[in-house]
Amino acid sequence: MTEITLRLKQGDTETTVVVNQDEFTIGRLPECDLYLPFGGVSRRHARLVKTGQGMWTIEDVGSKNGTQVNQTLISHAQELHHGDIIWLGNVNLVVLFANPGTELMHQQTVAAGTSEPRTIFRNVKQLQQQWIEADSKDGEPSNKDKTIARLKDLVDIAKNLCAAASIEEIFSQVQQVVFRYLDSIDRLALLIDVGGCGQLELVNAGTRDISQQKYLAGDSNWISHSICQKVFAEKIAIQSADTHKDERFSGEHSILVKGIRSAMAVPLWDENKVVGVLYADAHLSSYHWADDGEEELSFFSALANLVASSVQRWLLADKLKTEEVIRHRLERYHSPGVVQQLIAIGGLPDGRLAPAESEISILFADLVGFTAISEKLTPTAIAQLLNNLFEEMLQEVFAYGGTLDKYIGDCIMAFFGAPEPQADHADRATAAAKGMLARLERLNANNFWHEPLQLRIAINSGKAVVGDVGSSQRVDYTALGATINLAARMEAVCPPSECVISEVTYNLLSQSSDFQEMGHHRFKGIDRLVKVYQTKYVHDS
Repeated sequence: MTEITLRLKQGDTETTVVVNQDEFTIGRLPECDLYLPFGGVSRRHARLVKTGQGMWTIEDVGSKNGTQVNQTLISHAQELHHGDIIWLGNVNLVVLFANPGTELMHQQTVAAGTSEPRTIFRNVKQLQQQWIEADSKDGEPSNKDKTIARLKDLVDIAKNLCAAASIEEIFSQVQQVVFRYLDSIDRLALLIDVGGCGQLELVNAGTRDISQQKYLAGDSNWISHSICQKVFAEKIAIQSADTHKDERFSGEHSILVKGIRSAMAVPLWDENKVVGVLYADAHLSSYHWADDGEEELSFFSALANLVASSVQRWLLADKLKTEEVIRHRLERYHSPGVVQQLIAIGGLPDGRLAPAESEISILFADLVGFTAISEKLTPTAIAQLLNNLFEEMLQEVFAYGGTLDKYIGDCIMAFFGAPEPQADHADRATAAAKGMLARLERLNANNFWHEPLQLRIAINSGKAVVGDVGSSQRVDYTALGATINLAARMEAVCPPSECVISEVTYNLLSQSSDFQEMGHHRFKGIDRLVKVYQTKYVHDS
């Protein structure tokens, strides 16, 4: 049996430890062969022992938290295999054999001597070329001929996958290939980390028995999630000829209840990123895997490499499509900079911005004398006037990072401080108000309308609930609360071509010298006097 090393990972630190003696102790005491001064590790925690047959075992030596191998708590000495993960408290050690092939041959010998099927754990990089470079056998084509034939198959598969435009087409191509080449497989599943957050989702599944297809759709209970998660997390390929005789899967509910006897899973990996798992299983033990199982696993892994590229393209295309829809929707409310930021941080779960309490400044800008103006105009002319005016005013809102809430007739409702927090939201709101009044004055000087137009602007600051509110058919991104109600009421005391602000907003300004007291006012529905400030802006010459 080959010597082993242990790869220790604690936080961002990774260390390789060589096991250079037949008995190797691990614990928190400095005299242990492997000194682990970490939480959860006992003084003398575990011991590795090399047996007379040249195999390695691990046993717990009375630790407080116990010792786990591949997430299973051990109660007695357990044989170790290449790729096993030993857990001691919060520390994990990956078992690495200097020559994994030696361990594999040993497993095959044991399996042949006891008529017991075996389980293979293989690093996918070791399998990448193995299917193509198979050894020739008596009565079979030469190694060169077989290599050429297999390369041709891979090229054909790659062409078909490249032409697949949807995830359904990708899976259809994979299913045809797997069921054609692997007679022992009954069911197949494609699981993908769609959100990129480490959570596998079943996106499609198939079976040889068409009558059972409907039972697989949308139901992942039949899949061994522990196998898939191990494959995904550790980027290894797993193949078990008889899961019922392997203690690694003894506690797996889906395996025991659903009757899974043989299973095979490989990661979908593109360079260093794993995007999903290709999983297959059967109700019968695959005893032939004792002889040619590694070859089938190598083929399955090679196919998964091709599938990974197609899945990556699908994920990218789907992400771009989603971002475009989100961008078009958000551009109605936010400045381009805020839109880009929201998309970059993935701020739209389920396509919505969940309502949340925020500190904001709310702005109402109302066209003075709109009723009298509209009496003289046709509906079409009114719409044209408002469209042109809103287009100009909104540029000032967006210039200071504001968010459009809605248009209320001839009124613009906007706020600052959400969805992204802005500590200077009061300064931004008053600067936008000044910009709107100055812009309107310039528009009037250039005969924007056949008579001068005026705005009244009111600003208040405080807490509000901001987010998507509405039904499944219609959703509005809006701000709600007493802060908004007061700002709407304050507009009534604002002189034309001016802006009024509340005392709360006044106290938040970094420079308040432009504002002067306007006195205390009482507003409908508000049971207190409200101190209001106003300012007259310097007009452009």
